[in-house]
Parts: sequence; C-alpha cells; structure tokens
Amino acid sequence: MNVIVTGSSRGIGKAIAARFLREGYAVTGVDLLENTIGRPGYRHVRKDIRETGLSDLPDPGILIHAAGTTEEKDAIDVNLKATIDFNCRLKDCASLRSVLFIASASARNGAEFPRYAASKAGLVGYMKNLALELAGRGIPVNSISPGGVITESNRHILESETLYAAVKAETLLGKWAEPEEIADLAYFLTVVNRSITGEDVLIDNGEMLKSNFIW
Repeated sequence: MNVIVTGSSRGIGKAIAARFLREGYAVTGVDLLENTIGRPGYRHVRKDIRETGLSDLPDPGILIHAAGTTEEKDAIDVNLKATIDFNCRLKDCASLRSVLFIASASARNGAEFPRYAASKAGLVGYMKNLALELAGRGIPVNSISPGGVITESNRHILESETLYAAVKAETLLGKWAEPEEIADLAYFLTVVNRSITGEDVLIDNGEMLKSNFIW
C-alpha cells in the first residue's frame, strides 16, 4: 500500500514517514525541502504543495497531510488552502483507505499567531467535511492536534532554559511530546483504526486541561 506524506523532510512529517517505512510500507514524501530520509522504500518529491503538476504521485492507500508553516504571511495559503487543494487531487482515488491531517492545539484554544491558529482551525473543519464526504466509501478521516512538540521549528524555545521550563510548566505532565509519539498515533489512526472518523485527537501533555482552581 502506498503512503503519501506531505512535509516529510523534518519534524512530525519525517517521523511519520519513518514510522511507516519501518512497517514495510512504500512512502512518497512531498516537501519543498530536500530529501532527509535515506531508507529503502522511500521516494521524495521536492515540491511546494501550493504547486500544481503533481500528477506523477502514486495512487495513495493512506494520505497524511503534515506540511505546514508558522509564517503568518503564508499560514492560510499553505496550512489551509494548499492542503485542501492537494487533498482534492487525490481523494477520489479508488485505492484510498484513510486520510489524516496534522492540525494543532491552537485550533482549539486560539493560541499562537492569528492566521496560524485560524488556518489550523479551518483544517479541522475541513477534516470533518471530508469525513462526511468519504463516509460512504468506508474511509476514516481524522486529524491530530499536537501541543508542544520537540522539533526544529521550536529550537529557539528548546535551546533556552528559561523558555523551555516555562512551556513545560504549562502542561500537566511537565513535558513536550517527541515527534515519534505523533507518528505512533498517526499509524494507529490510519492503519489500526476502522471506527474513529471525523475526530480531532489532542496530544498536548494535558496543557489544554491545566487550570488553577481558586476557592
């Protein structure tokens, strides 16, 4: 079965691609960055998902959208519009068995930057719309909303003892997630799962739940 993963050159997307490769799947990664995965079974397509001309992609069995940006000027175009357009090119493939989007905890609490939060909230809304559309074909469609994750894009926080201590203190479990944890959940939702659809799964170490009760 072919797996297509966008945003596969680093962070969560790279971890997801590696997880499926370990399980013996053929993986095609799409990323504007160069290939960083040197494993058998992996094919890299170096393109921005905003581009057209991706007709050479294999028909997917599993389609995972992990490409995204935190740049405010591009957030709506990349995280929402381009992801929807990219998905629309492949959603009618007869081989399709599961679809997954990587959203963000910001989709729920509105934290971070305004266009970024809006783009991820819109992505969750589109996920639900697609789940309704593909339900008749028995295709589960879900999203994962990570909180803090230990990735290169968060390096400025991870390299600051003060900032990292502050963000960890905002979680119940006192830590951030590793990309591999998101990848494990992605594998479960797209391969093991057959009865969860239209759901956004939060993985944030309890950050959303944490509150200070005053009596």
